Amino acid sequence: MLETLLTFGKRMDAPEIPSTERRRSSRFPIEREIRYKTLNQRAELLTGVGKTLNISSSGVLFTSEHDMPLGTRLEVSISWPAQLNERCLLNLVARGRVTRNAKGQVALQIQQYEFRTQSRPARDK
Repeated sequence: MLETLLTFGKRMDAPEIPSTERRRSSRFPIEREIRYKTLNQRAELLTGVGKTLNISSSGVLFTSEHDMPLGTRLEVSISWPAQLNERCLLNLVARGRVTRNAKGQVALQIQQYEFRTQSRPARDK
């Protein structure tokens, strides 16, 4: 089965995806700073920083200094490479559940997300 993609108004046929591929969304190798915190109210609050390894519309894989059990609810904030109106820095803030945790890497299934503006550091006078 071939999927049809629209790229800048042109139709392109995408190669067939092997049947062993289970991902619903394409992953993009984007390395950005990420901050995370747990949302589970009954467990100890964990916060930390890391780097994203790849991102898709449904998940993010990132480095972590914590071991987090599967199903842990997290909120992550990722410094986004694009700016709003070419001057306002953005963060992608997403919430979801840990689906994989191995070798200092955590996979988060995104359940909801939003872009938030980021405050700029104060300039020295």
